[in-house]
Amino acid sequence: MAAHNDLGKKGEELAAAWLVEKAFEILHRNWRHGALELDFIARRDGIYHFIEVKTGHSNRYGHPEERIGKRKIQHMMKAAAAWLYQAGITANTRVQYDVLAITLRPDSLPEYFLVTDVSC
Repeated sequence: MAAHNDLGKKGEELAAAWLVEKAFEILHRNWRHGALELDFIARRDGIYHFIEVKTGHSNRYGHPEERIGKRKIQHMMKAAAAWLYQAGITANTRVQYDVLAITLRPDSLPEYFLVTDVSC
């Protein structure tokens, strides 16, 4: 498996533990709708969160959260709309699109940065 795939899997494992620690209820991991995927669908305080996880080793090419473009956010929104429809969740429900950036450095604890309520 390619190193970037290993990094992504490790990041998602760390993200799952971090989200639970922060009182998120994880509803789905890697939920797919056609070619679209949501890393996490979670709920906290009555708000549905659609969360993209980005993991990096360094800030050499920018922070992990800076590698999320407008197109990815649009895909998150499309996938989230499909999930909400399939789940029968009404339009009056609060939803939020978030990015959880994780930086892994040698000999250091992971660094977490949650960007909340992103839009394009």
